[in-house]
Amino acid sequence: MADVILVLNAGSSSIKFSVFEAGSEALPLLLRGQTEGLYTSPRFVVKDAHGADVDTKEWGQGIELGHSGAVAHLVDFLRGHRGDHRLVAVGHRVVHGGVAYGSPVMVSAEVISALKKLSALAPLHQPHNIKPIEAIAALRPELPQVACFDTAFHRGQAEVAQAFALPQSITELGVRRYGFHGLSYEYIAGVLAQFDPKAASGRTIIAHLGNGSSMCALVNGRSVASTMGFTAVDGLPMGTRSGNLDPGVILYLMDELKMDARAIENLIYRQSGLLGVSGLSSDMRTLLDSEESGARFAIDLYTYRIGRELGSLAAAAKGVDALVFTAGIGEHAPVIRERVCRDAAWLGLALDPAANQAGDVRIHAPGSAVSAWVIPTNEELMVARHTHKVCDGAR
Repeated sequence: MADVILVLNAGSSSIKFSVFEAGSEALPLLLRGQTEGLYTSPRFVVKDAHGADVDTKEWGQGIELGHSGAVAHLVDFLRGHRGDHRLVAVGHRVVHGGVAYGSPVMVSAEVISALKKLSALAPLHQPHNIKPIEAIAALRPELPQVACFDTAFHRGQAEVAQAFALPQSITELGVRRYGFHGLSYEYIAGVLAQFDPKAASGRTIIAHLGNGSSMCALVNGRSVASTMGFTAVDGLPMGTRSGNLDPGVILYLMDELKMDARAIENLIYRQSGLLGVSGLSSDMRTLLDSEESGARFAIDLYTYRIGRELGSLAAAAKGVDALVFTAGIGEHAPVIRERVCRDAAWLGLALDPAANQAGDVRIHAPGSAVSAWVIPTNEELMVARHTHKVCDGAR
């Protein structure tokens, strides 16, 4: 019987999961899938490591399975359909660890309570990240659970990189720049030496471009600056999130449009970004296929902001040796990569158009002063590794 680690990444209406073999140091992937439509029309899909269908279940329209029901079904599936696999631990991607959690931690009642208090800092993610943790604690209280934080990778930044110019009394409450997508950046930092040893020990900027987008500057594999700050709405424009916004805009919305906090939250998290600017879609694929002027302008704004942040991060790292693209848009949109690299020519980056269009890992031209790479991220494997390590240390 093989021991397995379950990795969960929960959203508001779905839970993505991966199953890794814990008996091997490489932690090979065995299964992956998701349960979507948790509160409307639940659908469970699981595939093997090669993408072949393993199981599917639909509950029907109007059924509220919820996070607890989805977790219960998944645990039953692993026990019933994979009887040769013994679930030994569960790892969770948790968006916010605050000041207290700079590394993965074994879950306890005290940890759950602390994470709930951080929900205001990540309202679209944190409450939903916590629900499966509570569900498993109720269902299998003896099962070790490990929380892995998207903020943890950035906690080693210099204080000046984390600070806002606010009174110390407010800073001490935890109002500072945290940065996010840390599990993705940590994975890329760990594999970069396989592609570019100079970049791995030098100055690299990683562009994690997806429905949630951010960028991070690394020096010798460590985060020194990131585009996201206090919350995951800061920095680049995203699928539905506004990105960087003058605080005066918030005051204007309150004073002139009489919007309250919840209305503003809905605006900057759910109605802005690519969706709000284009008036069409939050999906970059749809925008790239469209001839609508709004779609073209949304793409222009997105790539312009990436270029602006690239310059800022280059200053923070005191130079650039490599640029890495990752996540959904970064890995699959050669047009976006081409535009970003073209705008970065001033840094000495020369693109190889054919390699970029072909989706090669190396996309810079021979002789380019700055290397450019497309490296798929693997946040799930990063969570599995942390979970395995924390559980081993607790034995």
